[in-house]
Amino acid sequence: MTEHFKTDSRQMLGRLRAIMAEDAGGQTRLDQITRLIAEEMRIEVCSIYLFRDEDTLELCATEGLKAEAVHQTRMRMGEGLVGRVARTGEVINTDNAPAEPGFRYMPETGEEAYSSFLGVPIQRLGEKLGVLVVQSKQARLFSDEEIYAVEVVAMVLAEMAELGAFVGEGAAMSARHQQAVLFRGASAQEGTAQGRVWLHEPRVVVTNPIADDPVRELARLNEAVETLRVGVDRMLNSASGGDKDQTEVLETYRMFANSKGWMRRMEANIDSGLSAEAAVEKEQSAARARMTQVTDAYLRERLHDLDDLSNRLLRILTGQGKETGADMPPDPILIARNIGPAELLDYGRSLKGIVLEEGSVGSHAAIVARALAIPLVIHANRITTEALNGDLILVDGDQGIVHLRPDDTVVSAFRDKMAMQAEAQQRYASIRDKPAETLCGQRIKLKMNAGLMADLPSLVGSGAEGVGLFRTELQFLIRNHMPKRAELSELYSRVMDAAGQQRVVFRTLDIGSDKVLPYMKPNDEPNPAMGWRAIRVGLDKPGVMRMQLQALIRAAKGRPLTIMFPFVAQRDEFTAARAEMDKALERERILGHPIPEQIEVGAMLETPSLAFAPDAFYSEVDFISVGGNDLKQFFFAADRENERVRRRYDTLNLSFLNFLEGIVYRCATLGTPLSFCGEDAGRPVEAACLAAIGFRTLSMRPASIGPVKGLLRRIDLGGLRDVIHAERARGAQSVRPAVLDYLREQM
Repeated sequence: MTEHFKTDSRQMLGRLRAIMAEDAGGQTRLDQITRLIAEEMRIEVCSIYLFRDEDTLELCATEGLKAEAVHQTRMRMGEGLVGRVARTGEVINTDNAPAEPGFRYMPETGEEAYSSFLGVPIQRLGEKLGVLVVQSKQARLFSDEEIYAVEVVAMVLAEMAELGAFVGEGAAMSARHQQAVLFRGASAQEGTAQGRVWLHEPRVVVTNPIADDPVRELARLNEAVETLRVGVDRMLNSASGGDKDQTEVLETYRMFANSKGWMRRMEANIDSGLSAEAAVEKEQSAARARMTQVTDAYLRERLHDLDDLSNRLLRILTGQGKETGADMPPDPILIARNIGPAELLDYGRSLKGIVLEEGSVGSHAAIVARALAIPLVIHANRITTEALNGDLILVDGDQGIVHLRPDDTVVSAFRDKMAMQAEAQQRYASIRDKPAETLCGQRIKLKMNAGLMADLPSLVGSGAEGVGLFRTELQFLIRNHMPKRAELSELYSRVMDAAGQQRVVFRTLDIGSDKVLPYMKPNDEPNPAMGWRAIRVGLDKPGVMRMQLQALIRAAKGRPLTIMFPFVAQRDEFTAARAEMDKALERERILGHPIPEQIEVGAMLETPSLAFAPDAFYSEVDFISVGGNDLKQFFFAADRENERVRRRYDTLNLSFLNFLEGIVYRCATLGTPLSFCGEDAGRPVEAACLAAIGFRTLSMRPASIGPVKGLLRRIDLGGLRDVIHAERARGAQSVRPAVLDYLREQM
């Protein structure tokens, strides 16, 4: 890059800053900017297209095209060369635009005379705002220096748009962060909540993207980078000799912090006329754009590391830390790209809802949200860039929908829904202490799932008859190191104390797949849900299993103890795990510790293979709990983390009900106690059908017990069973329509 060009680049940004400083409307500013760029680059056309909605671009200003086309010319994402730039986020530079694939001729603009085309995305940290286009009659490719100059200007335009510099008439120039926005995500925890936005990591706002003293800005950048490096070194020294994986991440941070290429690119950005923070953010935006194109998991993780490091550097430069001094609003709804279980537990029950851009239905955050009974919506794309602290927000965890800054009509309808739910909860409270007994006299035991001490008060409040599943992995997931046996023993003892005489089924460590311990080296398996997880990890790493079993035995202090092994696929896995249990009991006996007066050891049936295990297995096991979530995904070969397929298959599909009925029959014939655990157990219609085919114990989240009990107490299982048999004889695929008709008649 020549010195002359650097001076020109700074001159263009200097003139741009002067335009921004003027007291003018948004349209006037855009018109002046397109004229400025055309003059500085000595080209005939400069145009700015902005998004009017997430799929449509609108020509908002131009120098060189027909003025009457402004606010009239629109195109869809991916349409024409401009739409291609918007969709891909990549630069298009061509000397023969009409010959390019996807070229769209727009006669209303008069652009047919211009052969050369350069389109650059206007985007901020991955958020697409529009496209900046320059065109020339001369058939030529724009130089690298020209492309860089246009990218710098596009970045400044993005910052200015964020600060509201281009507000005017029409949707494309409406004020940002003020309009009502609907986000369609996915439900990870049911429930509804109204509250105010609380950003887990408030956005850094760059208020001074243009600087006229590059020497000063370079000094600021160097000082901030040195502070960053010292901080990373300090974290590394603290972690030395500790967790290997954490050390590896910090080593990656140090590598990036000392990267000469990273530093050189940011220095070049400052040379072009940007401030230090704008220079960092331009490089961060480029890294995020690359991240969207990378499919390799390792490389994506490294780009995430670089993104995090850039955020740290921006906070050092701007002084905008995570602690902004703002008070958390009443009824806070947490907004984040993603969040770990320990961080989420720090917020505790103060949160009314959670909305994540990433996450999954089986993620650590989802597990904690279920434990705390907090509505959670995942895959709410772009919400962290759209939401501001204090914004009114409605979270519908039942539908996976989020309303940000909703209008009064939406708020009124949402409040009506919440009121109806509250009224229903009051009705359920009136039957809390009554049994879940059907009209035909069948008694169904309803138990609750838990994983935290915070869950245990729900044992009384929900009317649950014990804990059908206590997830022990949460205590492993929220730490950065392996918990000690004494810590686990104390926790398990407190759980049993809180449960009193109620039975608690402790599921041994269920890790792997989507639950990877922070201190366990992840395995890059092509299909982790069917890989090295749960009982497979326990048997391959018997030391961890023995430690946990000893902690459970000591926690019992002679009281009855119930333990369940997860993800058992064949008899010999259970036999081996049971042998470890016997060894642990013998060791505790030798050490003189009290042994549980009664011990039950069961297995979770989560794989179809276990349903066909030999009779000897069903005689050997003390009880079986069907893990419906995993079993259903393996039965239908439909990944429950995949939104495209997970809702495609119905629990009330007759093939699945037939399979479950076979398990019920085998357990009944061989005298093996049986229960059903999972999301479907907590859905009233599904729960009623499970009871109709023979399940007498269901385990679910505490909030589901009232609705399930309310329905069971009003139906006759014999009549419902007749409906299922009739649909089977008719050859129906699912019994749901007929069951819903039957239940409506009964109500």
